[in-house]
Amino acid sequence: MENLIREPTEKTLRVSFDAEKGEMEMEGLSYSENTREFFEPLTEWFRQYISEIGKPITLNLKLQYLNSTSAKYLVDFIGILEEFYEIGGEVLVRWYYEDGDDMEEMGEELAEDMNLPFQLFVYDD
Repeated sequence: MENLIREPTEKTLRVSFDAEKGEMEMEGLSYSENTREFFEPLTEWFRQYISEIGKPITLNLKLQYLNSTSAKYLVDFIGILEEFYEIGGEVLVRWYYEDGDDMEEMGEELAEDMNLPFQLFVYDD
């Protein structure tokens, strides 16, 4: 299975999904008008990875801003991880945020709502 790499734009995240290592990263801002078009290929790749490879997954999220549509797609995306975890898959979500940022609160809420290992980290840019 090939890795999935997307360079960031003004309105979309940097994406790096490494099939060999099982490490997935998303970083930056997401407020594209075509959020569905951006997230659908990521979701398809992710589902394929789980069904074909099924190795442990680490998802690193270093997000600066998500509009409401992007946040919904991200929650749905993490929900796929939760399903994988609940059937015995190994999963770790690492949520990085700037101290006092809105992303801190979102990460805390997701950590409470999701049934999977979730770590929160403060970073300085």
